Amino acid sequence: MDRAGAPRDEERERGKRPRVARRRLSEAWWVAERETEPNVSAGPYGWSVNDHGVSNAVLGPGQPGAPQPGAARIQRRRVPLADLDYAVVDVETTGWAPADSGITEIGAVRVHGGQVVAEFSSLVDPGTPIPPDIAELTGIDDDMLTGAPSIAAVLPGLLTFADGCVLIAHNARFDLGFLTAASEAAGLPWPGFPVLDTVRLARYLMAVPDEVPDCKLGTLASFFGSPAQPSHRALADARATADVLMHLVARLAERGVSTLDELTMWLAERDAAEEAARAVEAKRAAEARLAEAADVAAAAEAALRPRWLRWVPRAARWLARAAG
Repeated sequence: MDRAGAPRDEERERGKRPRVARRRLSEAWWVAERETEPNVSAGPYGWSVNDHGVSNAVLGPGQPGAPQPGAARIQRRRVPLADLDYAVVDVETTGWAPADSGITEIGAVRVHGGQVVAEFSSLVDPGTPIPPDIAELTGIDDDMLTGAPSIAAVLPGLLTFADGCVLIAHNARFDLGFLTAASEAAGLPWPGFPVLDTVRLARYLMAVPDEVPDCKLGTLASFFGSPAQPSHRALADARATADVLMHLVARLAERGVSTLDELTMWLAERDAAEEAARAVEAKRAAEARLAEAADVAAAAEAALRPRWLRWVPRAARWLARAAG
């Protein structure tokens, strides 16, 4: 949620249904007719979209971007980062914590070989009214969500869409916090996705403030000239994050980091270095506070002495010099 947006009039005219973009992956893909119920499977080689924009995506074995079983998933960690399958996800919500807020929209793009090959988008009924400030921020209001599916109906389609991928989000703790909480509430097991946070990557790959003032999604998208600009709508933000991701992957390659295993080690080293630097800074700050406290204590002690005692050290030094 990085930029305010406004709902599109066309969406309201279509009965408040979200836009859904579909891209052909190969001749093995086909698109089913629209259905009235969410999460209708389109069969083993395609994906379907209903009127709420809910999709089930399944690629056939051996197809680009297909879920990788067993040993192939382990092998994925040695695949070049530029060739990995990524599911870039973004959520819009009614608030800032899953304990008291709900999801209003989910957007995701699937990236294969550095290219977006499929997209997923759905409005979601959060079960509670949208606060006015959030409606203003995202452009999603209660009217838009009339008839939208529940998160329990949307999640299976999203998880199928992302199957076999490395999951990507900008500030992943926020998005994944909502998604995993919703999954638990719906009684759905959360898959063990590898997760990368583009905020974390940018913090180590971008020069702040020389290149960019911060690592916000809008800042990074503008810096890299992304054709998709974040707007606090889930699919637009997911598209922008996907573009930022591939620019960051290119920067990793320049640093000799080319696989998920290498990236895991590279991030661990930088996390350790950052933690060590924080520890040194914390130690210095603590020492400075102790020194300041000692100075204050000494000044307080001196102020409490009788006035004539303050001259004793001076007198002693004078007598010593005179005796010498």
